[in-house]
Amino acid sequence: MDFRWSAEQDALRERVRSLLRRELPDDWDALCRHGPGSKEQTEFSLRFCPKLAEAGLLVPHWPRQWGGDDRPAWEHFIIGEELWAAGEPRGPQYMNVNFIGQTIIRFGSEAQKHHYLPEMAAGQAIWCQGFSEPSAGSDLAALRTRAEPRGDRYLINGSKVWTSYAGLAKHCFLLARTGDSGRSGIAIFLVPMDTPGITVRPIPSLIGDGDIHEVFFDDVDVPADCRLGEEGQAWSIIGWALSHERVGIARYAFSRRVLDRMVRSLQQDGRFDDPIVRFRAGQALAACEAARILVYRVVDQRARGLPPDAGSNLARVAVIAADHAVADFGNDFLGDSYSGTAFPLHLAHHERAIAAGIASGAAEIQLNLVAFNHLGLPREARA
Repeated sequence: MDFRWSAEQDALRERVRSLLRRELPDDWDALCRHGPGSKEQTEFSLRFCPKLAEAGLLVPHWPRQWGGDDRPAWEHFIIGEELWAAGEPRGPQYMNVNFIGQTIIRFGSEAQKHHYLPEMAAGQAIWCQGFSEPSAGSDLAALRTRAEPRGDRYLINGSKVWTSYAGLAKHCFLLARTGDSGRSGIAIFLVPMDTPGITVRPIPSLIGDGDIHEVFFDDVDVPADCRLGEEGQAWSIIGWALSHERVGIARYAFSRRVLDRMVRSLQQDGRFDDPIVRFRAGQALAACEAARILVYRVVDQRARGLPPDAGSNLARVAVIAADHAVADFGNDFLGDSYSGTAFPLHLAHHERAIAAGIASGAAEIQLNLVAFNHLGLPREARA
């Protein structure tokens, strides 16, 4: 197997790097540590993403009809690697690029596509995803938020929690129950966040101001054409969307960048000659490379038009492991001595690694899915 990039792919990578050198401000390292959901990085994304779009580097993998260029899936990941390695200047808009926009392209009505996709493709849309609830975190099938049919409208009541980017989002990709308990009673709604009855409250957290929120829906009245797909179709749509979300974030590239900086710091301090330090750095590097290769396997399947499988769960577990390996290396060997900034880089990465093990489905859920769908282990018998 030839793992080398083609000349065209190398040229694409250099185009992205050149744009980053030109467009990222001198204080970008400090700015990006606020987190993708912060007011500062969100506002920057609304200036930066239109420049990406103008250069054909925001959604080139989308169909031309919807603002893309019908480019291969590999190009989307090359661009994502470079942007995540730089600290993700797309801010929360990476969700549009990775899975929300593509889900609307695949399952949305013509009216929904025309309404939502141009703004995404132009780099001017902030969305949030209303999945987790206080009593239904990783168990989406147990969600309780209800959308009651009222003629040609729905009345939504309930709440969501840990909702990333909700404080600045214009729309919400919302799951709500329209029928009985279980997967078949769930529907997806594309809800404007300025609809009366929606209340957003930030949750203070380690991972950054503005990243996560509680969202409350009190008699939120939306038209039926806000529903994505049919009632009862949501579970298959969610499965397709999550297969894109789980591997759409090239966090292994960011972890590798952080690891390289940690190693340079230790070298400058004369502490990288310690064989234990070098061994642990090698372990962290191997974890990043394993995550990259497993993600590439999923991208290869996608590029060949194969249906998603448990490979996306395997890749997701590997990405989480790489994040944690790099974070643990920094915590064990850098302590408070990192001299690059007032807030040490390894501590910032450690905080983001905590979130990485929960977002897009907690690590434990991914391991369960690997056990059932990849290893074929039996599910626990239920009475």
